[in-house]
Amino acid sequence: MIKTTLKIDGMMCGMCEAHINDAIRGAFNVKKVSSSRKKGETEIISEDELDKEKISDVIAKTGYTLCGVSSEQYVKKGLFGR
Repeated sequence: MIKTTLKIDGMMCGMCEAHINDAIRGAFNVKKVSSSRKKGETEIISEDELDKEKISDVIAKTGYTLCGVSSEQYVKKGLFGR
């Protein structure tokens, strides 16, 4: 599993967060996506690494500004996770 973090400028409200989340879900096969206007970021959990150019195109079409993309291995931390 891969965790991709997007730095996004321009989100002002809950509808902005939902707009970004819907755009990501529509363009990629993801397990989870959540956005935070306060942090200015979106976190995506997916099976495979996402194409950064496609991410840039998807965000640009929403009208927001993509400021950065980073990816790392994701390890699910459950009740008994260490």
